[in-house]
Amino acid sequence: MNVSIVLTYQTPKGTEATFHSDEMPASKAMMIAEDLERTGRTKHLIFIDKMENTWNLKELKKFMAEIQTEAHHVTVYFDGGFDLKTKKSGLGCVIYYDKNEKSFRLRKNALVEELHTNNEAEYAALHLALQELAILEVHHLPVTIVGDSKVVINQLNDEWPCYEAELSKWMDRIENQIKKLGITPEYEVVSRKENREADQLASQALKEIQVMGTREVRRE
Repeated sequence: MNVSIVLTYQTPKGTEATFHSDEMPASKAMMIAEDLERTGRTKHLIFIDKMENTWNLKELKKFMAEIQTEAHHVTVYFDGGFDLKTKKSGLGCVIYYDKNEKSFRLRKNALVEELHTNNEAEYAALHLALQELAILEVHHLPVTIVGDSKVVINQLNDEWPCYEAELSKWMDRIENQIKKLGITPEYEVVSRKENREADQLASQALKEIQVMGTREVRRE
């Protein structure tokens, strides 16, 4: 989780100024805050996350200790593909997360037959990923959602309008899931190459190769 530091600094002669840092990992922010507090010249030091939640140092330490045992620092990759010949869709999702000071990668795919377009398959793949977040009990945290579908990402970001009834239904499903989980999505569009893990899973699903598993990984 990233936070920024807001504090009031007071010189020995009593002159004050307020400073607002850039966002940084919470662990780094706490280390800097502890060093600043040792000077004895800081007042009203707080931390703010992207959801505008605020903590003092003691509260943030407690919060970070609590979430270590839960899935956090979550990044979701999704991709979907539609085969015109078979009228089947392959869905793929990859979820990276931290838990108990370790990093993990979850991979899952699915083959479905009730969809009609590639865009529907892309939405369905994200829906599949959110279902996995629910199983992991991810809630009330920022989640980075990455895909190569400009349609899905830009529609969910309200940057593009959605005129198709079926896609509008998928948007509602996605937004309801996000609201139920209480997560704050941060959407990112990438190239297909940068989304190759999820793309491969979707392709494997179309070949009826089922993938489901979680493993510990080294995360940058």
